Amino acid sequence: MKKNIGKKDRFYLPFLKEIISEIRKAQYKATKIANQYLVQLYWQIGEKIATQQKSKDWSKNTVLWLSADLKKEFPKVRGFSPRNLWKMQQFYISYVNSKRLNDLIKQISWTHNLVIFSKCQDPLEKEFYIRMTIRHGWTKNVLLHHIENQTYRKTITNQTNFEKTLPKSLVSQAQLAVKDDYLFDFLEIGDEHSERELEKCLVRNIESFLLEIGEMYTFVRSQYRIEINDKEYFIDILLYHRRLRCLIAIELKVIEFIPEHVGKMQFYLAILDDKVKLKDEQPSIGIILCKSKDKTIVEYALKDTDRPIGVASYSIFSSPPKELEHELPTPAQIVKLLNKVDISQQQVDVDVFKTTEEKVHTLSKSLKKVVEYTKKNGRIGNKEVQIVSRVKKKQATNILSELVKKQILIKKGAGRGTYYIYNDDQFNL
Repeated sequence: MKKNIGKKDRFYLPFLKEIISEIRKAQYKATKIANQYLVQLYWQIGEKIATQQKSKDWSKNTVLWLSADLKKEFPKVRGFSPRNLWKMQQFYISYVNSKRLNDLIKQISWTHNLVIFSKCQDPLEKEFYIRMTIRHGWTKNVLLHHIENQTYRKTITNQTNFEKTLPKSLVSQAQLAVKDDYLFDFLEIGDEHSERELEKCLVRNIESFLLEIGEMYTFVRSQYRIEINDKEYFIDILLYHRRLRCLIAIELKVIEFIPEHVGKMQFYLAILDDKVKLKDEQPSIGIILCKSKDKTIVEYALKDTDRPIGVASYSIFSSPPKELEHELPTPAQIVKLLNKVDISQQQVDVDVFKTTEEKVHTLSKSLKKVVEYTKKNGRIGNKEVQIVSRVKKKQATNILSELVKKQILIKKGAGRGTYYIYNDDQFNL
């Protein structure tokens, strides 16, 4: 017979949430410490395999024997397959001669390390993704998104005037907050479109837009109204950057960049700083998003400006990777930028410790149906969501965006070929 424990009062729920939060924080800290030891262990195993390879006692079956014996000795421990042992050896070889990265790699999980050293060849590119993962607490899937979208190249080749228009303490963080090119492949819009159509589509897909724009951005308003001498002006999209603590004005242009765009942006930024910016906030920043741009024209257009502005291009459809080697800054310039990435205070959400199943448990019935369909059929698209949830296309898009944001579904493909699969990671670290 169950004991009657009485009805929970209104004070209990906040108390429970506090306890759960503390437990999850402790779980995260424990996982982080365990991860450091695990990465160190895999480094040592990789080192011993690499050393043994060079000795006369090496056999082509050594790793096979080692895998079988370790599984026998530690039957409940995963990770000792021949394939994984070879990855440990590759991991060691990848970083053994890089003193800059030896300490950093211990601060991210083995899964993150696998993704980075298997997909990135350039040491500076590896360092960029390691530092950004530490700084922003990227999950494996978010990290993959940034690598596949060439965030490193787009960031270090961006065009801004920040070095001469922002305080020195903000320059590096601001440069990392603006890319050279943005891919809006989540938009269902034709190649020929108006600025208003582009704006509306971006706002309708605001979560995907903010994910592509970058970390720490929050949406303020579209068509942000400002008034001077009874005349109205409207900023296409106004964002706020939490780390930089400043307003970000986005101006959309569906044509190639022209110098006149800079003058208009300077006008907007002057008004924002004078009438909207709070006293303790940093100077407002402008980002001009154009369909295309000539880098030389942009360079001259920004040369004598006195307001912080970045100029970037955007595309609706993904295209083959651009050959940007000749456009990259020198290694010394990249190192200088990376050295200023603050990783002392990590941006971590303790909810990442929840398993995917735990997250599903908290969903509404309608969202659970979408997840159940995905698990049963292996994948789901917008049309299937419309049928399962009995909603229209726009609502289906919002449902999928929410499930991706919660890291329950993983987005695959691009454009009309986009589909979603269930995230069966045990933990979304």
